[in-house]
Amino acid sequence: MDRRTLIGGGIAGAAVIVAAGGYMYNTRNAAEAQTAINAGDASAVADVDTSSITEMVLGSADAPVTMMEYASFTCPHCRDFHNNVFNQLKTDYIDTGKVKFIYRDVYFDRYGLWASLIARCDGGMRFFGIADMLYEQQDQWLRNAKSEADIADNLRKLGKVAGLSSDTIEACLADEDKARTLAAWYQKNATADDVSGTPTLIINGEKYSNMSYAELKKILDKELA
Repeated sequence: MDRRTLIGGGIAGAAVIVAAGGYMYNTRNAAEAQTAINAGDASAVADVDTSSITEMVLGSADAPVTMMEYASFTCPHCRDFHNNVFNQLKTDYIDTGKVKFIYRDVYFDRYGLWASLIARCDGGMRFFGIADMLYEQQDQWLRNAKSEADIADNLRKLGKVAGLSSDTIEACLADEDKARTLAAWYQKNATADDVSGTPTLIINGEKYSNMSYAELKKILDKELA
């Protein structure tokens, strides 16, 4: 997915605040991060402390190959990569100690950020399990939704299926500081690695775009030779 052709536009109202009779979006605290993301201006978020954000990692720390994936939970190409490539990658390379895998969230739209708040909820202990659900059910929670309210409620339901309590889900969705920090973290990472589309793969420092498992296997096997 190219950042210039994304749904939802921007990250206004990053955190969802539950209110009587519905919900509203808080935009004030996320405004600076939103402006920076829309403008691609890393300097606007340079002063945001992002050290609290946990890298989501699978595999052995001593693996000979490090692979990083930049992906968005709302990106159909990322969904296809996850559903058709990632599981084989995990079985053949990550679980066998050959590849250390790092997943980095991309927020091209507000819904991807909301989804990440759910996936990273409760310390991120369920992150990769929730990520599986977000990609496998992308059409159900996102594309078949008729409104933003539907999307938010669908994410709540998904979080409950993953074992999160209602109180925990609401606290995570309403965490404006976390939303703003995640937005700044994404901007810094995307700028440093020149990420303009998803999925972007970085394998031992070399950047690649979306590919089939067969193509990925050739690259990994060459790195492991």
